Amino acid sequence: MRALPRWLLLLVLAVGALQLFFLLRIATAASVAPQSTTFQRSEAWRIAREKGRLRWSQDWVPYAQISENLKRAVIASEDDDFVNHEGVEWEAIEKAWQKNAKAQEQAAHRSQLRASARPPKIVGGSTITQQLAKNLLLSGERTMVRKGQEVVLAFMLERLLSKERILEVYLNSVEWGEGVFGAEAAAQHYWRKHASQLTAYEAARLAVMLPRPKYFEKVPGSGYLASRAQTIVARMRTAELP
Repeated sequence: MRALPRWLLLLVLAVGALQLFFLLRIATAASVAPQSTTFQRSEAWRIAREKGRLRWSQDWVPYAQISENLKRAVIASEDDDFVNHEGVEWEAIEKAWQKNAKAQEQAAHRSQLRASARPPKIVGGSTITQQLAKNLLLSGERTMVRKGQEVVLAFMLERLLSKERILEVYLNSVEWGEGVFGAEAAAQHYWRKHASQLTAYEAARLAVMLPRPKYFEKVPGSGYLASRAQTIVARMRTAELP
């Protein structure tokens, strides 16, 4: 029992040191383009391990050289209140927590019936800022603890970076296929053109791919992808840019 306060103190210090590390990384990203993200490195390692080769396509381009069509499409598809919120949409998180709680309850019931039951999938209701926090600094695991850390990092990002910078870093680092990262690499990979040249429909298709980029990369003729892209094109007109 005497050792408990010491261990608690060490835990608090470790958590504090980790938050300071994250804070410094985010502060650096305010003016220096990240060379890579935690997610990119883990994906590159996975591809190299599974396929025996490194696949990593990424070319950083400034905010002004990314088509406004793509900016509007991503905001319309992923986070239509991006310019107004402070990094987190609490209503979306509440709905996600309710869904997660229900999924965990169902998983617990299934585990009683069979030992090989799958763990529940954790969903997040994430904003663009939260997605950037996850990709930039966190692992790909889906747990409640990691979601909590994601929220903390989202607030750090909103305090230290402008909305324009958050969107710039996000669009330059988000995954758009296996080993394909960022708007320029995606535009070249799918449309053989620069990110600045994307049309409204091309940008909308890329935006719709974001939740499942590796899946949609394999099914370019997906009817859902085409119809959803048309919906996003219509919504792009009202998307507000930072």
